[in-house]
Amino acid sequence: MKRIVYLLVIISLILGACSQKGELAATGENRRHKKKEQRIPKKITFNYVLRSRDYNLKYQKAFEYYNKKKYYKALDLFGQLVPHYRGTSRGDEVLFYYAMTNYMLKDYVTAGYYFKNFAYSYPNSEFAEEAMFMSAYCYYLMSPRWSLDQEMTNDAITQFEMFLSKYPQSDMVDSVNHLIDKLRYKLQEKSYRNAKLYYDLGYYNAAAIALDNSLKQYPDSPFKDEILYYIALSRYNYASNSITDKQEQRFLDALDAILTYKDQMPDGRYIDKINELEQKINARLEKLHSK
Repeated sequence: MKRIVYLLVIISLILGACSQKGELAATGENRRHKKKEQRIPKKITFNYVLRSRDYNLKYQKAFEYYNKKKYYKALDLFGQLVPHYRGTSRGDEVLFYYAMTNYMLKDYVTAGYYFKNFAYSYPNSEFAEEAMFMSAYCYYLMSPRWSLDQEMTNDAITQFEMFLSKYPQSDMVDSVNHLIDKLRYKLQEKSYRNAKLYYDLGYYNAAAIALDNSLKQYPDSPFKDEILYYIALSRYNYASNSITDKQEQRFLDALDAILTYKDQMPDGRYIDKINELEQKINARLEKLHSK
């Protein structure tokens, strides 16, 4: 009888132990599931997306950040998407918006590079025309004031001219021509002011030559009135400071410059000063002839 009781007790203990182990195992399993659930945040954070291997999620969030003007976050995601989608149907769109994001962050050097790269990589893309314009526009924005080196200005003009050549019927043609005019104005101003500097320094013969060359380079210069006036004035001052034996011919050269001004700028704003200068030269020539 005692054995039966012992057996029942032992069986009861074994069953209790098994039950406890089962509960512990179930509890452990539940904990593991909870840990797995905690790895997926209730609200998807930027850092989660950045580390994720889900490129569809990265693609979706990149545009979401871009549209919300969170450009630094969009830039990091587009930077990951560009190599991943290269050669796919999404490749052109991702690269274009990567360039646009750099543009929005005012990194015109990087943006210009990727827009230019896009134009060559995806010439048939729906974004190709805009990318080519934006490439030139980035150069335009990097063009410095007239007193500095104008290499970037010349590059911008070249890029815009290439755009006009490729897209002559574009809706942007008028805008592009306007931007080219503004860039050329900067080159014309630099040419004029650099030439006039010789006059300001008192190098009158060099000034006349430099101003004449500026006008030959830019015959439609908006500074044409000033250039022609200072050529005449430079010739006059050069003659006045010359030795007597060379004055007559140099005053005659100044008269030629005056006639050129009056012929090309009959209503110029310096016309009164030109007429006064002509009277001075004639008086000096009469004095020379009377000796």
